Amino acid sequence: MPERQGLEALPGLLLPWYRAHARRLPWRDSPTPYAVLVSEIMLQQTRVEAALPYFERFMAELPDFEALAGADEAQLLKLWQGLGYYSRARNLQKAAQLVVQRHGGQLPADLRALRALPGVGDYTAGAVASIAFGLPAAAVDGNVLRVFARLLCSGESLSSPAFKKEVARRVEGLMPKGQEGDFTQALMELGATVCLPNGRPLCEACPVRELCGAACEGRQQELPVRQEKKARRREQKAVLLLCAGELTALRRRPDRGLLAGLWEPVTLPGTPDEAQVRRAVEEMGGAVRQLVPLPAAKHVFTHVEWHMTGWRVELESARGLDPSLVWTTERQRREQYAVPSAYRAYLKPSRRR
Repeated sequence: MPERQGLEALPGLLLPWYRAHARRLPWRDSPTPYAVLVSEIMLQQTRVEAALPYFERFMAELPDFEALAGADEAQLLKLWQGLGYYSRARNLQKAAQLVVQRHGGQLPADLRALRALPGVGDYTAGAVASIAFGLPAAAVDGNVLRVFARLLCSGESLSSPAFKKEVARRVEGLMPKGQEGDFTQALMELGATVCLPNGRPLCEACPVRELCGAACEGRQQELPVRQEKKARRREQKAVLLLCAGELTALRRRPDRGLLAGLWEPVTLPGTPDEAQVRRAVEEMGGAVRQLVPLPAAKHVFTHVEWHMTGWRVELESARGLDPSLVWTTERQRREQYAVPSAYRAYLKPSRRR
């Protein structure tokens, strides 16, 4: 990749803009190593605006590594409920346990030790190292890759390991001593708020436009090169709200796979009709008093779409059904059980009689 002149001016243009325009975020106001790690794990696959209330609740209940390491799984998953990708929460707790066991409750200021923590890859390790400890470590995420694809006027795929490695090399070479954390966050902020994806960069507001190869050549709308997304798998399922009076049944999902260990209503594969739903419930040992169809719903994950039909199944009694079912009130579901947002359409309070 040919060298492009002028990028040595990037920190001098970018840092004053960042200090004047950066969003006020709680982990920036108090960039303790713990807060930075929690925020970076939350921001994997989650927008800043969506993560903010979760971060504040999480820090209020689990304010340090010791508290997180000793937290009950049910509390942890409840705090994470709605963020998705629940393996992040479990890995974050495993990381906290290692920090307590091996590092005396203090996150190590060492890039290799950070990478060794569960759920911490190159990007997260670089972000924590530079922001929390001022180390000259690159944190190259999609935002930073997009910024450099335009700065360099590069047609490389953002998924290319070689391009990611090249961008990391350039970022580390540009980091101003003593301002490593601000430089890392300034690049992220530029990509998140100005150098936007999908051909929508706000070039008129960009503090480094004079350095941008794509802007100079009028190619900022077409770069970076967009990759075709793999089609998501579609799954059909029926959601059964098994109700006995004010109680609704939940069951725990398997410990492995999608939404592992969370709680959900009873489901059936496919799109069963009323007779098939009635028969399935009776085979579970339930006596059906009334069946009420509920509207269809859809939930989109990264690689799969759930297309759901719903049934409210009024039972004569909760007795005689699968003992693994837990019978819950609406308040218990809200306060005690981590239920995926995929089922939000069926577990709203308005679904009650």
